[in-house]
Amino acid sequence: MSNKELFAAAVKAAEKSYSNYSHFTVGAALLTKDGKLFAGCNIENASYSLTICAERTAVFKAVSEGYTDFKAMAIAGSGNNDFSKPCYPCGACLQVLSEFCRDDFKILLADGEHILADFLPKRFNEESMK
Repeated sequence: MSNKELFAAAVKAAEKSYSNYSHFTVGAALLTKDGKLFAGCNIENASYSLTICAERTAVFKAVSEGYTDFKAMAIAGSGNNDFSKPCYPCGACLQVLSEFCRDDFKILLADGEHILADFLPKRFNEESMK
């Protein structure tokens, strides 16, 4: 799957966003190493702490189906349906990704390709607990 196709899948996932409070839609498309795609969107709640981000939705869907070996994730977000600006993952989502992904895990945003270490260079993981 090309980067363009993966990003388009993230934009499509954003269309399913339940963002009645922030009015900021986010979609994520997570690609496993064996080519399976898991999409997720942000789902808000009146009690903001119960909101879940698109990235974690996609990861949790994949893990709940037995997939933990990931290749890349695309993230698209917008408050006005213009997905041309990057939507950076939050700290909670980065920490969840770090549970399953190495530093070189590919993260695609509207501004191009990044890696997990670009956003979370000193992450908390099993190695840091030793």
